[in-house]
Amino acid sequence: MIAEEVTESPFLYVTLDLPPPPLYQDELEKNIIPQVALFDLLKKFDGMTEKDYKTHRELFIKRFEITKLPPYLILFIKRFTKNNFYIEKNPTIVNFPIQDIDMAEFLSSDTAVQDAHPHTTYDLLANICHDGPAEAGKGTYRVHLRHKGTNQWFELQDLHVTELLPQMITLAEAYVQIWELKRDSDVDGANNMSTTTEHDS
Repeated sequence: MIAEEVTESPFLYVTLDLPPPPLYQDELEKNIIPQVALFDLLKKFDGMTEKDYKTHRELFIKRFEITKLPPYLILFIKRFTKNNFYIEKNPTIVNFPIQDIDMAEFLSSDTAVQDAHPHTTYDLLANICHDGPAEAGKGTYRVHLRHKGTNQWFELQDLHVTELLPQMITLAEAYVQIWELKRDSDVDGANNMSTTTEHDS
């Protein structure tokens, strides 16, 4: 028998899981960097996509959907995994627009939730990316930041600041992104996510 439980919890950021890179590559494929669309990663929160979780006692399935959108949406792209021996980095490039991503399809289908969100579209405000290997002390971080007054993009690395063309942003290995809600007025309150868990009983 399968039991279903629905829980609602606040969140500070949303974690996106990258697909695993290919284990084996031939000579033609070894220089090809895998790519995935941001919207494919966000499907984790469409309320229908299932993800397996396992503990030492049971195996269960979770589905996620967002019940309240924040003024600023933080996306954490899970690039690093740790096994018993070392930390691995996933080099997959995430393809995304820098304006007008609509989160409406990832909101709960509940009528009250839909009615409470007249604005669901976001623009990218900041993009943090990681360059280099995963080992401690070897990789570097860069930040792409949009100046809201001029809409000009800048790249920041240590004390260096340079202007950046918007089309260059999507070429980097995005790690953390901050998106700003396009709205007429500020939105107050906590951000919430609903989790549906199915497990054998």
